[in-house]
Amino acid sequence: MTQTTDLITCYYAAFNAKDWTGMAACVSEDLNHFVNEGDKRGGRKAFAEFIAHMDDCYDELLTGIVVMPSADGTRAAAEFIVNGTYKKTDPGLPEARGQKYRLPAGAFFDVKDGAIQRVTTYYNLKEWIRQVS
Repeated sequence: MTQTTDLITCYYAAFNAKDWTGMAACVSEDLNHFVNEGDKRGGRKAFAEFIAHMDDCYDELLTGIVVMPSADGTRAAAEFIVNGTYKKTDPGLPEARGQKYRLPAGAFFDVKDGAIQRVTTYYNLKEWIRQVS
């Protein structure tokens, strides 16, 4: 259980430090990545491409992170606040003009062999659109 908490904490610490290599090192080669309102991405390479795209369009810092592992450490949930700036228009979304946003979010994880095997992220897209529109 402590290993899982440490792994997820490391994953989010890398995110907040914009250490994309460190973040990718926390996930398995065959990661299943489910993004809010989006399609599944498979594998570490697709995950790294997603992170690069997100870094291009958004500047985010996560605060109030709480990690909740299962008793056996094979699954976990995390809750946090996303504090961000919309830097560049993401296709299909409102035009970016440097808008600030703040919204609660959460994620669910599967952990296997010391790495994140699955991450599913959720937030209220309608609320995000309201804040940046």
